[in-house]
Amino acid sequence: MTDRLGELSAAGVAIWLDDLSRVRLSSGGLDQLRREKHLVGVTSNPTIFAKALSAADEYNWQLKDLAIRGVDVEEAVRMLTTYDVRWACDVMRPAYDASAGVDGRVSIEVDPRLAHETEKTVAEAGALWWLIDRPNLFIKIPATEAGLPAITATLAQGISVNVTLIFGLDRYSQVMEAFLAGLEQAKANGHDLSKIGSVASFFVSRVDSEVDKRLEKIGSDQAKALRGKAAIANARLAYERYCEVFASDRWQALADAGAHPQRPLWASTSTKNPDYRDVMYVEELIAPGTVNTMPEPTIHAFADHGELRGGDTVTGCYDDARKVFADLQAVGVDMADVVAVLEREGVEKFEASWVELLDGVKKSLTEAAKGTGHPGKAAKGSATAAERAGGNA
Repeated sequence: MTDRLGELSAAGVAIWLDDLSRVRLSSGGLDQLRREKHLVGVTSNPTIFAKALSAADEYNWQLKDLAIRGVDVEEAVRMLTTYDVRWACDVMRPAYDASAGVDGRVSIEVDPRLAHETEKTVAEAGALWWLIDRPNLFIKIPATEAGLPAITATLAQGISVNVTLIFGLDRYSQVMEAFLAGLEQAKANGHDLSKIGSVASFFVSRVDSEVDKRLEKIGSDQAKALRGKAAIANARLAYERYCEVFASDRWQALADAGAHPQRPLWASTSTKNPDYRDVMYVEELIAPGTVNTMPEPTIHAFADHGELRGGDTVTGCYDDARKVFADLQAVGVDMADVVAVLEREGVEKFEASWVELLDGVKKSLTEAAKGTGHPGKAAKGSATAAERAGGNA
């Protein structure tokens, strides 16, 4: 039987899961994916946590304890989410050790309401880093204008960073600059660069969703023929820039000091349009030194019918990608405006999910305080988490 995910990994693509929940942890599902599906990383975000905490009894015992202590909702959210991420870090620790610290990473995002506040983002990143206290943690910082200096300052402290919400090429270049500057400062501060990791999360399917909407509105045959092409072209040109930056003398000086490159991570890689092939954002973005973070259905879909077509599907496609961009401009699609809209909406969506998370936890705390929770059901999962933490700390 063909091991398509194994072949994808051999082609240089690190397979990460775009999901996390305590049910997945307590059931052993995450560990099973690591052992059986070549999974080497996990990402989370406010939307994922809002969904997880609204749909599982496994949190009830902890909510009961937090309610008894009388903590506010902000602290409760922090305790609940960091518990899950710490546990996930322990589950993924074998992948971290096997890859000398490159993979086996688990990401947690700073409060998205801080996306436009540099100093508070840096402080929040530091607090999450020491609270979770695992070497294979990534702190997710959005690639907003205020986020860029926060990325540099956080890396300078020796903290590993997943830069999220990247949509455009120019902003991606700024992210790589922030990364290089952060590592240079970290080196000057005496940190071991080999212990610092980073990925740059370049969003994919959302680009097609926005561009396709505009192409439909334009309505010409030329415009409609470009549907489903913008996102892949955008990501391929991002990889071209990655290759240029990480072939520079500036990077080589950091590599000589033990640094690992900041890998491009393809995020939002499930197709939103049912007319598109369900694994096209995996098949069309295979390149060495990349990460593809997928929802579990996409992982299983690729395992079932994904095609590698000889390996690298990015390098050598740059001219075709530039033509797509030229054709989009010719029919009237302003990619700069597309990127601006997507960044703004990305931050707004995560802020809305965070508010939903806060509201849900506030309600759960109230119910737990009244004794309507069911702590016994989840206590067993808690013991497993404690055992994992004790064994892998």
